[in-house]
Amino acid sequence: MSGTNDMRRRDFMTSSGVALGLGFLGLQRVVQQAAAGTGTLASDYGPLKTDPSGVIDLPEGFSYSVFSLNGEEMDDGLLVPGLHDGMAAFPIDATTCLLVRNHEVNSGHEPRYGPFGLQNERLGNVPPELLYDPGTESGTPSLGGTTSVLFDLKQQKLMRHWLSLAGTGHNCAGGPTPWNTWLSCEEWTQRADDRHLRDHGYAFEVPVTSEPALCTPRPLTDMGRFYREAVAIDPSTGIVYQTEDRQDSVLYRFIPDVPGSLHEGGRLQVLAIADQDQFDTRNWNHDGTDMMLLGQTLPVCWLDIDDVESPLDDLRYRAYDMGAARFARSEGIWMGEGALHFVCTTGGRAQLGQIFTYTPSPDEGGPTERSSPGTLNLFVETNDGSLVNNADNITVAPVGDLFVCEDGGGSNGMARVTPDGVVTRFAENRMNDSELAGPCFSPDGSTLFVNIQRPGLTIAITGPWRSA
Repeated sequence: MSGTNDMRRRDFMTSSGVALGLGFLGLQRVVQQAAAGTGTLASDYGPLKTDPSGVIDLPEGFSYSVFSLNGEEMDDGLLVPGLHDGMAAFPIDATTCLLVRNHEVNSGHEPRYGPFGLQNERLGNVPPELLYDPGTESGTPSLGGTTSVLFDLKQQKLMRHWLSLAGTGHNCAGGPTPWNTWLSCEEWTQRADDRHLRDHGYAFEVPVTSEPALCTPRPLTDMGRFYREAVAIDPSTGIVYQTEDRQDSVLYRFIPDVPGSLHEGGRLQVLAIADQDQFDTRNWNHDGTDMMLLGQTLPVCWLDIDDVESPLDDLRYRAYDMGAARFARSEGIWMGEGALHFVCTTGGRAQLGQIFTYTPSPDEGGPTERSSPGTLNLFVETNDGSLVNNADNITVAPVGDLFVCEDGGGSNGMARVTPDGVVTRFAENRMNDSELAGPCFSPDGSTLFVNIQRPGLTIAITGPWRSA
């Protein structure tokens, strides 16, 4: 791997890894307090203030700006797609960052949610070779993909925005790479048929650039084809961990042949609990007994799986038959310092969510891994929806506070969890009942970005962030 990639990898760890570990240590204490009925609320940011503009409620002293709304014309002549979802912020210079943002739109959505106009009249703006799936003569183009947004942190305003990945579908979450790209994931396993020219269900790598450009859409086929949600990469090994938004999902690991060069191929594996085939982490047993207890740590092993492009969309079934562990809608995922954390949105007795911590082996992916295995820990199981209701996307502030978006029924917002285990509401969607999605902090820590998914807009939040 090049020296440039190594430097970016170290920067990635410094900016996000340490904080994440601290945030999750706090979150475990929150859940334990909640189970005992003694959950506490932080008061340093204070209660939420009703937003007179009816967009988002925030604590006193915080302000926001709204930009890049669904339907606005962008700098490339295309329109901002709708259903804004997963997102990350990348440094450009001292006062500018670039957001790369997913759009959870596919060929079944109304054209108003896509980038090409109400009659797809702007489709000609996109060179055919840069459109992953243009659709057949009797179909329509896939409307998903990513937009890139250049943002001025000093003036807190949009500079320019453009389509950066086109013709993919239902791009839900993804993840940043240590080498400064974005992996966009299709939560959609549509097969080629009389309306679609290409199979879907892949991850795509999107470069970070401040100049408007569409990338060449190349699916990362060796990483598997499934109903994919998000990814996180261990900077020390280059291994990619992947979640799957299914009620009977498994956890995937991709070991690249060349770390940092995912298109050069690699091996796909699935997680199993050592010596316990088909372990069910969901804790849905009707008799009230749990397969996995809060705080329990179990050794794991990883199993090779073949036929990874899975024309029958059966990777998770074949994995379970091999002995893989089962999870309940694994969604948000993030790599901290020496540990991987991922959310299962409907896990637990109350089906309100779980958060697991995976600690890699000292020889992760290597020949001695079996003798010193990685471990899986049930870090969080939420049974009180007033604390965190169906956790989905997550991000971490520079000081270690964890910000958790909800995707539950009724009102959705964002919870904040401090490193010492205190939880409070940080934001509430005042516009509608849509989920908030794609939270991420600017590289300088000054701004928290988040999307209101439906119909689609991005919010930049500033204020008196805690400094210690």
